[in-house]
Amino acid sequence: MSAATDAPAGEIAISATGERKAVTASAGTSPSSEWIIVTRGIARNYDMGGEIVRALRGVDIAVMRNEYVAIMGPSGSGKSTLMNMIGCLDTPNEGEYWLNGQLVSTMTDDELARVRNKEIGFVFQTFNLLPRATALANVELPLVYAGVPAAERRERAMEALTRVQLGERVHHKPNELSGGQRQRVAIARALVNRPSILLADEPTGNLDSTTSEEIMRVFEELAQRGQTVIMVTHEPDIASHARRVVVLRDGVVSSDERKEQFVARIAQGGKTH
Repeated sequence: MSAATDAPAGEIAISATGERKAVTASAGTSPSSEWIIVTRGIARNYDMGGEIVRALRGVDIAVMRNEYVAIMGPSGSGKSTLMNMIGCLDTPNEGEYWLNGQLVSTMTDDELARVRNKEIGFVFQTFNLLPRATALANVELPLVYAGVPAAERRERAMEALTRVQLGERVHHKPNELSGGQRQRVAIARALVNRPSILLADEPTGNLDSTTSEEIMRVFEELAQRGQTVIMVTHEPDIASHARRVVVLRDGVVSSDERKEQFVARIAQGGKTH
């Protein structure tokens, strides 16, 4: 049995380093079902007016179901490019990306869109809520586009809002909610399609420190209930809420550590990039 599935009930799983290295080294083979994300040597180059920019230079990452992982790195490290890859918003020039057993690195744009809508819930630092719609209507919106019947939409939206402790605020509009509550509505909207992965890009970027801690507790609770969470951030104190921290530098993985190792290194004056 894997290290991740050995985690006691209520604790967030963490994959073992040896297991991750083994699965990323097995090029051309489909990962076993316990692995939700596997990248093998992915590279991404961009032609910027005749100059080739190598944003990713062979990134190997493996994430098991129910892991809570932060991806860190300074500007230019490749973390935004990697987020776009994980989120099926872009494809690599080289290497493999497996998402929930599917080789998405070779898919067409239409195929990527279908996988993205089914497998990934996005949370951004800007809440992107409809200002005149209630919290419930905002969360229902992805289901409207998916053609889900009204009764089921309402039930699933209520369920998602309850998961983020907003069950009593469902009829409030964004201007009647605090910043933290608006971000929780955005998280509920990302959850309503029941995605395999919750992918959060700088989710506390527009929040004060107290509200940021509130949102981090929401992610922790979701992870404890079995939701896979991938969070992209440049802030070490936010990254330290995850159970594992991957740091990118110059388009490669510079470190991949458990939370305890990361926090101890930072406390001793170690660099985050």
